[in-house]
Amino acid sequence: MKKIVKKTPIIKKGVVKNSGAVKVSNPPKKNSWLTTLAIVNVIAFLGVIVVNYLAVSLPIGWMTTWELSDLYPNLFVPAGLTFSIWGLIYTLFLGFVVWQLVDLYKKNSTGITKKIGIWFLLSCVANIGRMFAWQYQQVRLSVIIMLFFLVVLIVIANKVQLGKRLWTLWDKYLVQVPFSIYIGRISVATIANITTLLVTIWRNAWGLSDIVWTNIVIIVATILALLSLYKKYNVIYALVIIRAFIGIIIKRIDVDPVYASSIIWTLGICITIISAGIWARREKRLKN
Repeated sequence: MKKIVKKTPIIKKGVVKNSGAVKVSNPPKKNSWLTTLAIVNVIAFLGVIVVNYLAVSLPIGWMTTWELSDLYPNLFVPAGLTFSIWGLIYTLFLGFVVWQLVDLYKKNSTGITKKIGIWFLLSCVANIGRMFAWQYQQVRLSVIIMLFFLVVLIVIANKVQLGKRLWTLWDKYLVQVPFSIYIGRISVATIANITTLLVTIWRNAWGLSDIVWTNIVIIVATILALLSLYKKYNVIYALVIIRAFIGIIIKRIDVDPVYASSIIWTLGICITIISAGIWARREKRLKN
């Protein structure tokens, strides 16, 4: 009498064989939460573009961004041509929001949406919030939002490991480069907003003149640039600071070079120091 042995199903590469029948198993589903977040990131970024456009075209608050800058005299404000960097920033981030969505469906995905989480969305909310606060001349609120904005970008910088060689070419130019420029520009904007608060709202605070305050914040910005070089090797961040300094020099020469001569000298020295830091850091990295 033959012993009857039941064959168990054989599972191999998503195919189930049983009693001659072939059944294809369901492929693993993509994380719907990450897909939703990536789409929301795209929408939030488009919201940033719309609000920034309306701030100039309407304008929001009945005054353009440039008119408001003139309303609050600030020795740290650079020449108008330096604001063209926003066009580059938003172009790069258009690439980023598309890339983080595409990356979800790549076989060798770097998981950039998961790494950043909700922080990019928060950065968009902060960007929109600071525009409304500034346009409606809420300087104190604008400074608070800018500080929050900067903290959010610092968190993102750590999550995407700016300055480290851990990325593909696409990730480098669509993730690391945009965020490096972004955090550099927002650092400058935050310092400018704080300077506006100090020299306009609290004029001669602690008995210090506008020129003294401006020299202090220039030194602070220089320290931030040097820290970005030696801690993160973020050359792009340092270059954004140098670009802003050059813009301030152009502005001061155009307006009143005699009155702000000490600021121009401070900027020149600080540009030299940051440039030397970039060269020294580059040489050290090449040796390693």
